[in-house]
Amino acid sequence: MNRFNIHLEEFLSNGFQLKSHLAEYLGKTDEELEKDLSSGIKEMASLHPGSLKNDDLIGFYESKVGTAHLFELAAWHLASSDYIADTLRLQSMFANGQVLDFGGGIGTHSIAAAALPSVEHVFFVDLNPDNRNFVQYRAKQLGLSERLSVHRDLEGTGEIQFDTVICLDVLEHLADPSSQLLSFLDRLSADSIALLNWYFFKGHQGEYPFHIDDEAIVNKFFLTLQTNFIEVFHPFLITTRAYKPISLN
Repeated sequence: MNRFNIHLEEFLSNGFQLKSHLAEYLGKTDEELEKDLSSGIKEMASLHPGSLKNDDLIGFYESKVGTAHLFELAAWHLASSDYIADTLRLQSMFANGQVLDFGGGIGTHSIAAAALPSVEHVFFVDLNPDNRNFVQYRAKQLGLSERLSVHRDLEGTGEIQFDTVICLDVLEHLADPSSQLLSFLDRLSADSIALLNWYFFKGHQGEYPFHIDDEAIVNKFFLTLQTNFIEVFHPFLITTRAYKPISLN
């Protein structure tokens, strides 16, 4: 498949062939996969032990969640395709050059970005080795292997200066989201854009146990964001926002 032939309509139709990719990659029948998808979100939540420190958080996502994370993310992407489609439309407005997809999950945004003519290369970063292996498999299936590489962490991407950072549904999971913003800032090029969202809320009944909601951490995050980035307007009614680094020169 030519990378320029991957369109938004395909995501809305089948999530960029998500179910078939999952079934083939995991060696599951359609019936087995549907069962896993239907229970994916509950199973993932059941694995979470509660409050986690940064080192524990890394270990949790890297060695404990396994394929349960694939099922949770796949179920959410398939059920929320209209919403996610707008984040892909937003990405198509801004993404260019060297792209970082930080905490990229099952690779939806990496795949879409790698197919854009304005993008040179996508660096997919995720702690979960199952996510990385699956996204590498998907890239090969879609003919995007030369345009998309997978990495455990930001350090693994070398010294690339990124023209675009995509960090969606990740910051609320981090013990210190402010530090992550500053890490992005160090790696952004002069005319770069960052597409970010967050949801610092554990839910009315604790339905989001993975999210941080500590007031001091959240306040520090917004102060860091507003000190170092300026928001760029976009017309989509979604939680994802676009930011440019503030130039102090």
